[in-house]
Amino acid sequence: MILKVVDHNSPEFWSAVELRRKVLRQPLGLDFTPEELAAEGDYIHCVLIDDEGVVATATGTDFGDGSVKIRQVAVTNQLQGKGYGREIMLFAEGIGRQRGFHTAILHARAAVVDFYLRLGYELYDEPFVEVGIPHRKMRKGLNA
Repeated sequence: MILKVVDHNSPEFWSAVELRRKVLRQPLGLDFTPEELAAEGDYIHCVLIDDEGVVATATGTDFGDGSVKIRQVAVTNQLQGKGYGREIMLFAEGIGRQRGFHTAILHARAAVVDFYLRLGYELYDEPFVEVGIPHRKMRKGLNA
């Protein structure tokens, strides 16, 4: 298993986009626009690679206040529940810490809030709807 940060437009980036499309977008009847993907040039693209290729991914963006917003966390459907989500999140948090961010924030789908709570995230603010489904805002200090 390899955890690494990959460049925008690299082959691993496009594999991660396909994973995100399959796991996060298609079930909601959504897809990425070329403009959305082009705008990811400044994002931090984290991937977990095994013998099958990219099997987990997370992206990070500078939230502008010393926080990194972790987005688009996805794990291949058949590997969910096997620790890959935890691995990619801990890696993304570590990269955020290395780059000087003090807090990680995210918008968690309601169905996976417990996963993030187990990783030490806390809820804040009120529930909201994003991409047509309930979400919660969550955060975690990275000063560990």
